[in-house]
Amino acid sequence: MGAKLRYAMVCSSNQNRSMEAHALLKRHGFDVSSYGTGAHVKLPGPSLREPNVYDFGTPYKSMHDELRRKDPDLYKRNGILPMLKRNLGVKNAPQRWQDNAADGCFDVVVTFEEKVFNIVIEDLSNRKQVLIRSVLLINLEVKDNHEEAATGGKLTLELCQEIESADCWEDAIDDIVAAFERQHKRKLLYTISFY
Repeated sequence: MGAKLRYAMVCSSNQNRSMEAHALLKRHGFDVSSYGTGAHVKLPGPSLREPNVYDFGTPYKSMHDELRRKDPDLYKRNGILPMLKRNLGVKNAPQRWQDNAADGCFDVVVTFEEKVFNIVIEDLSNRKQVLIRSVLLINLEVKDNHEEAATGGKLTLELCQEIESADCWEDAIDDIVAAFERQHKRKLLYTISFY
């Protein structure tokens, strides 16, 4: 199928939750991008107090090679090396939502935690609204670990397939969300914003 709508997947660091969903939707033929909203990209380190911190735009491959040099056993065991390997098969580097104006408009933005959802809403309302084009923002709460991200990716795919197949998502969205919540026992937040 040719995708009708443009999708953006957004989490904090554009590493785990947004990239799991990005990879899956891309495989299913969606027109999809992904972003993070944090000030920096953070990956778990040897302890909670010592995360690995990178700038957005640092290639996934550089992170992968650096962490493999630092401690291959640790980063293989905690799933970071396989995750980075997956990511670099999807795109070159993490991108920041707040810097993405040049990427054009999206029809549907899916976030994976409420804080990120609120940052995206605020960011869009601070932009000059030139086109008055509506964009659907949905939050599906997903814990930031590999198992939950995998489940979150599947749920996101299912949700986006429903939205994609609707004749007009503006008319259908209330029913789509209600049915999704009933079926999966998951609460979604959603709102409509504008470009």
